Amino acid sequence: MPDDSTPESRTDARQAAHAEASKPGASAKRVDANPKTAPDPNSNAEKDPADWVSGDEPMTGAQASYLKTLSEETGAEAYRDDLTKAQASMLIDELKNARNQAR
Repeated sequence: MPDDSTPESRTDARQAAHAEASKPGASAKRVDANPKTAPDPNSNAEKDPADWVSGDEPMTGAQASYLKTLSEETGAEAYRDDLTKAQASMLIDELKNARNQAR
C-alpha cells in the first residue's frame, strides 16, 4: 500500500487522478482571454441597458444615491423614485456626460 503521508505521494495521486494536468516543466496550455476584460468589440464587458435581463427591475440603492448626487452637481431635476435599473443607468451616463462637458 502506498504511503500517502508525504507531499510527493499526494502530488503523484493528484496527477494520477488528473492525467491531463500538466507535468512540471511541461509547456503551459493556452488560456482563453477573459471575456470581461478582452478588447474584443463583441465582448460582453458592456451591454446596452436595453438588453439587460434585469433592466426592468427597480434601480438599486447605489444608482439612486448616485443619481441624486449627479442631479445636485448638474442642477438637473433628473431623479425619480420609479426608475428601472436600465433607465437609471442611461440617465447616469447622460448626467455624467453633461457634468464632464461643463467642467
